[in-house]
Amino acid sequence: ARNSFELFLLPDGEAKVTMESDTRQPNTAIFTFNREDHTLGNLLRATLLQNEHVIFSAYKVPHPLFPKFELRIQTDDETTPKEALLSACSGLIADLQILSQKLTREWELNKIARDSA
Repeated sequence: ARNSFELFLLPDGEAKVTMESDTRQPNTAIFTFNREDHTLGNLLRATLLQNEHVIFSAYKVPHPLFPKFELRIQTDDETTPKEALLSACSGLIADLQILSQKLTREWELNKIARDSA
């Protein structure tokens, strides 16, 4: 039996993310995320939709047995789908760092309160 985290490890030569332009729609691209699931897909989709230059953002998991999702992004002429995705990732990383700091601070305060009681 494999550990569940192994599902998210990339084999040699496999790219984490690939991009393909969608020629049917202007300013549209499909990003395929390998070894990821709904957790990241939904987080990116929701973050992208907060960007005023993103017209459309959605993801799908082609098959539930394979840890992969496809993220479609359409933007206006002010930015590209790739720039919008990079911006969303940077914003999420910053938000997660703040959350980590707040959780660490809360943990330390609770530990101090328990130790002094």
